[in-house]
Amino acid sequence: MSAIESVLLVTNPLSGQGRGLTAAAVARARFAERGVQVTEIRGDTAAESVRLVRAAVGGGAAPNAVVCAGGDGLVCLTLQAIAESGVPLGLVPGGTGNDLARELGIPDDDAVAAADIVLDGRTRSIDLGTVESGTVTAEYGGPLRFATVTGTGFDARVTLRANRMRRPKGSLRYTFAALAELAGGLAVPYRIELSGVPGQSDSVVETEAVMVAVGNTRTYGGGMMICPDAVLDDGLLDLTVVGVMSRLEMLRMLPALSSGKRIDHPAVTQYRAATITLTAPNVPVTADGDPAGALPATFRALPAAQQIRIP
Repeated sequence: MSAIESVLLVTNPLSGQGRGLTAAAVARARFAERGVQVTEIRGDTAAESVRLVRAAVGGGAAPNAVVCAGGDGLVCLTLQAIAESGVPLGLVPGGTGNDLARELGIPDDDAVAAADIVLDGRTRSIDLGTVESGTVTAEYGGPLRFATVTGTGFDARVTLRANRMRRPKGSLRYTFAALAELAGGLAVPYRIELSGVPGQSDSVVETEAVMVAVGNTRTYGGGMMICPDAVLDDGLLDLTVVGVMSRLEMLRMLPALSSGKRIDHPAVTQYRAATITLTAPNVPVTADGDPAGALPATFRALPAAQQIRIP
């Protein structure tokens, strides 16, 4: 790829309780110092941000890279705007979780180093996933793309609660939210349809589950290892099903999950597929940490769908 001479810097002022703004300011100064032309977008709403980014990459003078200064939610938002544009994505982490950056080896505590990776790194093609459901398709005019993990059930409720919380900061917020959600109901009946695995027949699993996560990457929520075998460029999505367990068992599992350890429990099952359809009653969905409607929904892998700048 030729040298990066111009970037579109997308900022979310709310990312990481202000960390996104700080990261954007540092990155903007670093780009200017290195002679790179910077155009900044900071939409008042998600819809406005998508519209502005889409217009910028679709014009006659598209930037050499679109850089997100924020967290995984901002990345997800930006993906909707740059889909199929061919413009690579750069990351200057400034969110709460920063799981995509962590997966790719981009530092989440050094905005100067992250900006230099955008300029000096290499371009890698990664898979994305999509979510298709009635509410999501209506909102986005098509499937919602995601880069890390979609959560359904207990973990989606935890994420939604954590997003509303101001304290504590960092990944501990998810632990506190999980403790609060344990007071509610746990397992619900799921129907899981799996297809598109080379050499394997389509299959259906019907089970009671506390939560089901669909992963393009291994972690979410700031390093929680929910899909430990997920690979960013294998053309498949990983599925982790947490079956029926008591509140006490959930309490025992949460510390290991929060610390980034692999979950080893007889109620936890992993699958892999190119297309996954989940059906369950009254179950919310989150994608890259943001609301993504409710089940039923279909999840599809998009092989090599996005170019991204990495070390």
